[in-house]
Amino acid sequence: MSGLLIGKAGDEVVELLPKMSNRHGVITGATGTGKTVTLQVLAEHFSSIGTPVFVADVKGDFSGIQAAGKSNEKIDERLKILGLDDFDFKGSPVEFWDVFGEQGTPVRTTVSEMGPLLMSRLLGLNDTQSGVLSIVFRIADDEGMLLLDLKDLRSMLKFVGDNADQFETEYGNIASTSVGAIQRNLLTLEDQGGDEYFGEPDISIRDLIRIDSNGKGIVNILHASKLMQSPKVYSTFLLWLLSELFEELPEVGDPDKPVIAFFFDEAHLLFDEAPKALLEKIEQVVKLIRSKGVGVYFITQNPLDIPDPVLAQLGNRIQHALRAYTPREQKAVKAAASAFRVNPKIDTEKAITQLGVGEALVSVLDEKGAPSIVQQTLIAPPHSQIGPIDSATRTTVISSSMLNRQYAEAVDKESAYELLKVKAEEAAKAAAAAEAQAAAEKAAKKSKKSRSSRMGMGERVTGNVLSSFGRKIGTQIARGVLGSIFKGK
Repeated sequence: MSGLLIGKAGDEVVELLPKMSNRHGVITGATGTGKTVTLQVLAEHFSSIGTPVFVADVKGDFSGIQAAGKSNEKIDERLKILGLDDFDFKGSPVEFWDVFGEQGTPVRTTVSEMGPLLMSRLLGLNDTQSGVLSIVFRIADDEGMLLLDLKDLRSMLKFVGDNADQFETEYGNIASTSVGAIQRNLLTLEDQGGDEYFGEPDISIRDLIRIDSNGKGIVNILHASKLMQSPKVYSTFLLWLLSELFEELPEVGDPDKPVIAFFFDEAHLLFDEAPKALLEKIEQVVKLIRSKGVGVYFITQNPLDIPDPVLAQLGNRIQHALRAYTPREQKAVKAAASAFRVNPKIDTEKAITQLGVGEALVSVLDEKGAPSIVQQTLIAPPHSQIGPIDSATRTTVISSSMLNRQYAEAVDKESAYELLKVKAEEAAKAAAAAEAQAAAEKAAKKSKKSRSSRMGMGERVTGNVLSSFGRKIGTQIARGVLGSIFKGK
């Protein structure tokens, strides 16, 4: 399989080898230096060889990959310099996705699928609160309670909090303060639209790995400009997708081309304020997922945004221009330059600050997996349209999608919320019945006591009457007897 054209360094063609493109990569550079166009070039090349692509469209301008590009003065000049005489303009097959269902097919997951680690990240929990959330997930599993959406999680938190004494012996301490903090953060997440992307039908990862009737890989575009208003939600959601690919795909070793190419724009958000446990998970996924045939490409402004253990796994590197005004920017330039294999013809550190728009320093892996020497490369233009398509075209693509019909309508299955509601209603009925029974028993006892009291009083009255009557008769008899005696005398 021939290489994927990135551009030219003088007369030398610079290509990405499909067999080495699952060894991951990184595209870095300051704003406005051409990162998005480079991403578009790579994405349409992957699609052309039958590799599906996933791209998070942060700026909302990547949809143009669906339409054929057009000739203009700048593109014609670039094609002439590169000597691409047989260049043709064409679009790629796309599937539009949107967490909010506004600019694409809704994409959802369930709370259970997200898991306690990523949910803790999403909710901004500390270690203690994360521990309590893990207990809540464990109890839900043990009790057979499905956590599909946020109301399920909210109900489960209340249930565990109300019955903490019953669970602490088996599961550990469940502090009411931690439960309260999680509940408050859950409300914040709901206010940010979190209830939109938890529920069913949840997306099947297999629906992101599709090929059209012409053998081209589908380019899945996640509309993320609104999602980016909650950066932690954006980064956690994409990390979940990456983790699901890792969990579900089988081992394939080093295939001739990737099973899917995953582009993670604004990658620095993934690592900002990430706890140690999450960073370790990211490192593990990036390190091992290539054996599943997944190529992961991070796009960010500064190479320092990516932790060294992750950066070490990114074999294919495209560096656009960087500014070097502040000490941190100068440090970033040095770090970027030192990451490349030296080319004696180029002062790499100096070149990074002098690259023009659409130029980049490129180093890719050769057939043996070793990085090539860095080349100052003029990036080829994309075959597709630069910039977004119009809203009417987008709407047509979305409405004609088979997957849109499958995922459009949310389904609310019986889960923790409904089960706990029934349990609460049954408990309330049982409590009401018990209260009624107790009241009846109390009334019965009171009635019995009242009857007993009345009977005692009657007996005393009767006794008194009889006693008085007895005394009166006795007196009369005595008087009669004595009268007779005295009278006789």
